[in-house]
Amino acid sequence: MKSASLRWQLSLWLLLPLLGLLALDAWLTDRRAMAAAHEAFDRTLAASLKAMREGISLRDGRVEVEVPYLALEVFDAEAGSRIYYEIRDETGATITGYPALPMPTQPVRALYRTQFYDAAYRGEPVRMAAMPLPLHDVRSARTQLVWVLVAETTEPRAQLAKHILMGSLLQELMLVSLALAIVWFGVRRGLRPLHRLSEAMSARGPDDLQPLDAATLPVETQPLVNAVNQYVARLQRMVEGRKRFFADAAHQLKTPLAIIQAESELALRERELAGARAHLARLNGSVQQAAKEVEQLLSLSRLEPDSGYAPTLHRLQLGTLAQAVALDWAPLARRDGVDLGFEADVVEAGDAQDEIDGQPELLQELLGNLIDNAVRYAGAGSMVTVRMRGTRLQVEDNGPGIAPQDREAVFQRFYRGEASAARAGSGLGLSIVREIARLHGAAVVLGDTPGGGLTVALHFPPAGGQGQGEGKTA
Repeated sequence: MKSASLRWQLSLWLLLPLLGLLALDAWLTDRRAMAAAHEAFDRTLAASLKAMREGISLRDGRVEVEVPYLALEVFDAEAGSRIYYEIRDETGATITGYPALPMPTQPVRALYRTQFYDAAYRGEPVRMAAMPLPLHDVRSARTQLVWVLVAETTEPRAQLAKHILMGSLLQELMLVSLALAIVWFGVRRGLRPLHRLSEAMSARGPDDLQPLDAATLPVETQPLVNAVNQYVARLQRMVEGRKRFFADAAHQLKTPLAIIQAESELALRERELAGARAHLARLNGSVQQAAKEVEQLLSLSRLEPDSGYAPTLHRLQLGTLAQAVALDWAPLARRDGVDLGFEADVVEAGDAQDEIDGQPELLQELLGNLIDNAVRYAGAGSMVTVRMRGTRLQVEDNGPGIAPQDREAVFQRFYRGEASAARAGSGLGLSIVREIARLHGAAVVLGDTPGGGLTVALHFPPAGGQGQGEGKTA
C-alpha cells in the first residue's frame, strides 16, 4: 500500500478542523444575522406602534382610533412583507384591525413599554410588537387599558439574515482557501530540507558511510539525522568488523596453511614411513592449530558488540557448570603435566548463592579459554585451580603471570606478551573471555596469585539481577 504524501496529510488535517470551524461559525453567524435583522426591523415596528398610539384616545367611555398616515406609510414601505395590526380592549375584544393576533406570552412588564416576540398568525411566522396603553377620559375621569398589537411576516428578515450569512460565508471560504494555499506553499518550502537530505543520501556511493551534516538543516530534522547517523555508524562498525574478521582470518591462517602445504609436500617426498609419519604429525598439529584459530575467529566475530548477537540467558548454578568444565579439561592438563584442581564453597541443597542468568555454552567456552591459557602458559609442573566463591569465578595458576603494564593490552586481539611469545597460541582467548563476560554483565579482573602467578577473576551478577550489560576489565 502506497503511503500518503506528508503534504496531503498536513493539508487534510488542517482542512477538516477548518471546515468544522466554518460550520460552527456559519451557525453562529446565522444567529447573529437573524438577531441583527430583528433589531433593524423591530425599530420599524416600534415606530409604527408609536405612530398608531398617537391616534388612539378615550372619549365619553368610547375608544376612538384614527390610524395616522405615517403608520400606514411605514407599513407600505416594507416591500415583501405583510403587516397586521390590532387594537384590543382590556376584555380582549377587537376594536379595530385584524382580530385574534397572538398576545405576548410574558407578563406585562410596564405600561407604555413595547414587547417584541415571535409568534404565528394564519399559519405563518410573524414578528410581533405589543404595547399596553392606558387611556384617560378627561370628561368622565375614567381610565381604560387597551392593547396595541402590530405583526409583520418574517420574509424580509430571513432574506436579510441570509444575505448577511452568505456574505460572511463567502468571505470565510476565501480566507480558508487562502489559508490552505499558504499552508500548502509553506509545507512545500518547509519540506525542502528533507528533499535535499533525500537527494544527498541518493547521491552517495555504496561505500560512503560518512555521517550526515546536520549544520544546515532545521532543528526539527535533527532527531531524524541523528537516528540516520547512528544507524550508519552501526553499519560502518559492522562493515569494519567484517573486514577485520577477514583480515584476521587471512593473517592467522596464512602460517598454518603454509606449514600444512610444506609438510604435506615433504611427506609426499619421503621414501620411508617413519619420515613421512613425522611430517604428518607436524601437519596434523598445524591443522589442529588452524582449526582452533578459525573457531576462535568465528566465535569472536559472533560475540562482537556490533554483530547484533544476543545470548539466551537461563538460570543456572555457576559452580556446577565450572566443576563440569574443570573435569573435562583435567585429562588434557594432566597430559601437559599440569595439576588442575577445583575448589568451591560448601553449598547446601537448595542454596542459590551461586545462581546466575547465563548461556551455558558461552560460559563453558569462557572457562575453557581461561583454563587453556593457564595450562598453556603456566607450563609443565605448575598448578591451576578453578575456584568458586558465590558468583565469583577465579582461575589461578603459579606460572610466570602477566606484568601489570600488559594486563590491559592482553585483551586486545593477537596480543602476545613476552612471557607468552615462546608459547603456541593465537592471542584471541582473553578477547573472547572479555566479550562473553560483557554479554553476561560480568567484570573481568586480572591480579597476582599469592606466591606468584596470575589470577583471573570474574564477578557475575546474581540471578534476577543485572541482565546484559557492559563488563569491566582491569
